[in-house]
Amino acid sequence: MRDELRVSEEIISEKNIVYKKTECMTDAILSYCPGCGHGVIHRLCMEVVEELGILAETIGVGAVGCSVLAYDFMNIDMVGSAHGRAPAVATGIKRCWPDKYVFTYQGDGDLAAIGTGETIHACNRGENITIIFVNNGIYGMTGGQMAPTTLPSMKSSTTPFGRDVELMGHPIKITELVAALPGTYYVTRQAVHTPSAVRKAKKAIRTAFENQKLKKGLSFVEIVSNCNSGWKMEPVAANKWMEENMFPFYPLGDIKIDGKQVKES
Repeated sequence: MRDELRVSEEIISEKNIVYKKTECMTDAILSYCPGCGHGVIHRLCMEVVEELGILAETIGVGAVGCSVLAYDFMNIDMVGSAHGRAPAVATGIKRCWPDKYVFTYQGDGDLAAIGTGETIHACNRGENITIIFVNNGIYGMTGGQMAPTTLPSMKSSTTPFGRDVELMGHPIKITELVAALPGTYYVTRQAVHTPSAVRKAKKAIRTAFENQKLKKGLSFVEIVSNCNSGWKMEPVAANKWMEENMFPFYPLGDIKIDGKQVKES
C-alpha cells in the first residue's frame, strides 16, 4: 500500500502536471450548452490575465446575452452593463482608472445590434480598452432569433425560411467596419474550434491586453463561434457548418495591426 501511495504521489507531483486550471477562473461549473465556445474563450482571457500577472489590475465589463454569465466564471472584478452599453461603461472605468486593464465581453446581438452606437463611438474615439466580441450569428440566449450577423439564407427562429436580404438587409461585418476607424489600433478575427485556432485566439487576446500598455487606441478581438443549440445542430455538426458557412463570410485573421489595415474586407 505504501509503495502504491508513493507511486501515486509521484505521478501527480508538480513536475508531471501538464495542465492546470488558471486561478483566474472560479470553481463554478460552466453552464453553457455543450459544445459552446464561450467556456474556451473565458479560459483564454483568464489565462492571459494570469500569465501577464495583472489579476488585481483587470476589470471586465459584462453585457446582456449568454456573455452576461461571465461574472460567474471569471475570478476578477466584473461590472455589469445594460444591453449594448458595455463599451460606454468600460470607457468610464478606464478614464477613472487609466492604469487598469479594462475589457468588455460581448456577443453579436449585444455589440452589433443595440450596442452598435456605443461600439462605433468607443472605437472611433480610440478608447484604450479591449473589446472581446463573440460572433455566433444568432441571438443565443433569447430564443435563436436573427441577429445583425446572421448570414444570408441562414435559418433562425425569426427567419424560418432563411434570411432574405431584400427584406431584412445584409449582415453587418462589424469588425471590418471598426477596422476602418482611426481610433482602433489592433483588430482581428479568430476562432476556438480546433487546438490550432485556440492558440491563435489566445495570442490575439494577449496582444490586445498588452496593447493597453501602449496607450495607442482600442483593440478589438472577434471570435467566430458556434451556437449549436440556436442552430439546432450537434456540436460537431455545428463546427463543420461554421467552417463551411461562417468562415467564408467572416474570414479569420488579423485585419489591423499597429493602427494599419493589413487585410481588405
